[in-house]
Amino acid sequence: MLIDLLYKYGFDAANVEAVAFGNGLINHTWKVTAGNQKYILQRVNDSVFKNPEWIADNITLIGKYLDEHSPDYYFVKPVAALDGETLLKNENGYFRLFPFVEGSHSIITVETPEQAYEAARKFGEFTRRLEGLSLERLHITLPSFHDLSLRYAHFTEALKKGNDERIKESSQIIKQLKESSGLVNEYEKIVSGGILKRRVTHHDTKISNVLFDKNDKALCVIDLDTVMPGYFVSDVGDMFRTYLCPVNEEESNTQLISVRDNYYEAIVTGYLVEMGGLLSETERSYFFYAGAFMIYMQALRFLTDYINNDIYYGAKYEKHNLVRATNQAFLLGQLQAKEKLLKASV
Repeated sequence: MLIDLLYKYGFDAANVEAVAFGNGLINHTWKVTAGNQKYILQRVNDSVFKNPEWIADNITLIGKYLDEHSPDYYFVKPVAALDGETLLKNENGYFRLFPFVEGSHSIITVETPEQAYEAARKFGEFTRRLEGLSLERLHITLPSFHDLSLRYAHFTEALKKGNDERIKESSQIIKQLKESSGLVNEYEKIVSGGILKRRVTHHDTKISNVLFDKNDKALCVIDLDTVMPGYFVSDVGDMFRTYLCPVNEEESNTQLISVRDNYYEAIVTGYLVEMGGLLSETERSYFFYAGAFMIYMQALRFLTDYINNDIYYGAKYEKHNLVRATNQAFLLGQLQAKEKLLKASV
């Protein structure tokens, strides 16, 4: 299957090898070795991304804009096949090929404030470099991806129609999430009032979407499938959600869940190094909200799925999504308890 595809890039079957690579949850990925050259081949998950062509269009648009306005920016472009196309389709799906960045590595879990700073700086640079790109030209590859109002509506609908036993079992966390619904009201003010500027936003700023060099200095941002118009709180909030806590969303022991102040400061500082000249004073005041916004939304999504019998995320074991929802709700509480301190620190 892959050999036939790689022929279209001009590779010799006798001199090419493809092996599974990475631990991505959405797309399938292989590392391709052709002689002395190495590449990353991906199959786009068209169950999640209904229009893979739109992703290819966005990446092409971004690449051309950066070539013209920021030729010094390190942007990993997809490799064109022999027919000039960068997205290939066959009976097995949609595929694209990228050059492998030699001397780079990815990080799965943030281990130091310096790593958090570097990632935040790089995501901030990505948005800054694309400040002049017309948002109307970008496709919306995942509609309503970070729409908190919609996520809350799904949550309230699940409370009416979902599994009664699971609703009773989740009563405490349901109460907590309802009490924090002011976050939804604030989001609606942002959307309707133009409080925050819409910009080119990555929308998936986990640490593994940055490549680092051997000295743990950030080289470039990768995985641009979710790049769309959005608000800075999505990118900063996702970094807070995934970098602040020493354990991830799968952890069931809440005693291990905490908010690390120095990581918070590192994220804000790194992001402002690049975006400080573009963010308004009002936008700067929304840094803390960004973290609460993203953690709350993920707690809603996990609990909604649990109440709906795990139809979206699935479950590897009984109560898996309840554990995840409890984890995120507890992290939200830890963050909110430090609001005064964290706001003062930046």
